[in-house]
Amino acid sequence: MRHLTKLFFYPVILLLVLSMSIAQVNEPTRILVNSQDWQDVYSVMLYGSLQKINTNFLVSDKHASIITGQIPITEPLWVFSSSKNPFVLGYQNFLSGRGYEVQEFKPGNINLDMAERADVEDYVIVDDSYGYNAIAVAPYAASTRSFVLFADQRNIDDIVSFLEEQDAQKILIYGLVDREVRDALAPYNPEIINKGGDRFANNIEILKKYQDINHAKQAILTNGEFIEREIMSGTEPVVFIGTNNVPAIIADYVRGSDIQIGILIGNELVGTATFIRRQIGISVFVKFAQGARQPQGSISQVEALDMFYLPVYNINLALESIKYNRATNKLEVTLRNTAEQGIYFMGTYTIISSDDTRITVGDETPIFIDGNELKTITYDIENLPEGALSGQAYIIYGESENSLEKVIDQDIGTIESVRILDNCQISIGGLSFNLRRNTFYVDVENAGDVTCYIDAELLDVDVAGDFYIFGFDSIESIEPGDKKQLKIKADPPLIGEDVEENSEVRIRVYYGERENSLVNTIEGTFDLILSKADYLFYTLIVIIILLILLILWKRRKKKNDGPGQNK
Repeated sequence: MRHLTKLFFYPVILLLVLSMSIAQVNEPTRILVNSQDWQDVYSVMLYGSLQKINTNFLVSDKHASIITGQIPITEPLWVFSSSKNPFVLGYQNFLSGRGYEVQEFKPGNINLDMAERADVEDYVIVDDSYGYNAIAVAPYAASTRSFVLFADQRNIDDIVSFLEEQDAQKILIYGLVDREVRDALAPYNPEIINKGGDRFANNIEILKKYQDINHAKQAILTNGEFIEREIMSGTEPVVFIGTNNVPAIIADYVRGSDIQIGILIGNELVGTATFIRRQIGISVFVKFAQGARQPQGSISQVEALDMFYLPVYNINLALESIKYNRATNKLEVTLRNTAEQGIYFMGTYTIISSDDTRITVGDETPIFIDGNELKTITYDIENLPEGALSGQAYIIYGESENSLEKVIDQDIGTIESVRILDNCQISIGGLSFNLRRNTFYVDVENAGDVTCYIDAELLDVDVAGDFYIFGFDSIESIEPGDKKQLKIKADPPLIGEDVEENSEVRIRVYYGERENSLVNTIEGTFDLILSKADYLFYTLIVIIILLILLILWKRRKKKNDGPGQNK
């Protein structure tokens, strides 16, 4: 009997020892990400932070070899490689050849795979079109054991199925997302943080939530355009600063917060960080390099930080011209948006006359300029002396009213003087909307005696609770006495309930005799009328449905009244 017990006992012990050894082999002490997709890198880095596992990412194919210089050969590794866009093929074999104990995984969807592995109940939803939103929420997600999911109208069904399987408890939607995403997640009663799509205003809201939990005295300063290990750790909140300028709402928040130390990641924003140190009074340290992982020679070497850059929206504003119109006593400033995305700007202009008189004019509130648009703003300057004029322009601009992060600081050698009277007279007749074509129609009339050029924009249009400015995509001429309909496409599109929310819409029309200097504006609020074509279309649909129902009813009645029914 004792012999049989030994025969049974020793194999069991052996199996337990073997299983423990396998578990130790399979459990990593470090994770590597081998992908050219920033969402993959972000997802694995966040998983590593939640699991308290050191995690690194590749930034190039050459980096696959360099990074091993900082990883001890004794560390068991997991490698997550993109199935579509890895930096290196066969990375597991490469690492094994160098003596590492490594397992490689190639999930079809790394974001959902890592979320499932994380085994959490709370989730943050962002749109992958706005990479900076993912950076803003990373510290909050890491510190609250929440996982960040990337959702849009294409994959929201997969996201909802995943959330149902995981029995999700708490959902936070951060920043702009598609209408379909908000509608699909509505049953979860999600918290929503979105201040008009403004990344700096949203950043402050998530900062407040983070500080309510952690009360951090130190924060990371960045522009939200790259992934770096410390950003993803969750040990400090992220404060967005601008490329050339610190938006006022950020400066005000930091000034009134508990934050005493700022860690600037990278050296591209040193100028902006210097402003924070001088104007706000917090200490700023710059993290711009790391020790060389493959040192050469006796001198201690450094190399750049590992930073994975995210796709960004390019915005660019150019000062086209500054003229002083002595016939109207107005300074005419013409700006051109050279990028696709609409932006906001505020300008300050100092005019210097030949007798050294200085007059400063500018904008008190941000002004919108649509993508690829030319816009002229005028400022009254009375009694400017005759003679040569020069000046200075200081213009801040950004993608929203509170995110004026870029700067034009330019000396104007000579300001041209002109004498031009503008006799254009334009009136706005009304506004309609074609739901099927998703197009607004602005009725305008030239009530004067000269040919005029016109441009238009619709202000604060409510689409699914977010407010947009829709602009006319060109400048058109209109002859004296003529009427025109300016077609303005709605992007994002409106649906029926949006039309009801926009019963009145504010219209602003820019016009003038010179195509590149629309110096006049007219503005008004108008009832939004659904176009007659829509009424006709929906009336026809109702008639067709009634006819179909009538035909079906007659067929059923004929069947019921058939032979044998009255016997």
